Amino acid sequence: MSIFEVIMLVCFGSAWPTSIYKSYVSKTAKGKSIAFLVIVFVGYIAGILHKIFYSFDWVMSLYILNGIMVLIDIVLTIRNITLDSCHARNP
Repeated sequence: MSIFEVIMLVCFGSAWPTSIYKSYVSKTAKGKSIAFLVIVFVGYIAGILHKIFYSFDWVMSLYILNGIMVLIDIVLTIRNITLDSCHARNP
């Protein structure tokens, strides 16, 4: 475990609740990139796998928590893309 790894995960993790809230309330995918969210999610999965295979410790829980928040934001973004397309068809 590295204190720098913990700081990085806490800093990144503190941004996701705001992103989730904005995705939920705005009901639009404008300004969001599903590709970016998927890349970040894959990064968290890689961090979890690293912890499982090479460095198992409690920090894995931060990777899991952050991964769950990104997954929630992905789901909301997909919902918002669908809503945007419905609004475009029925103005």
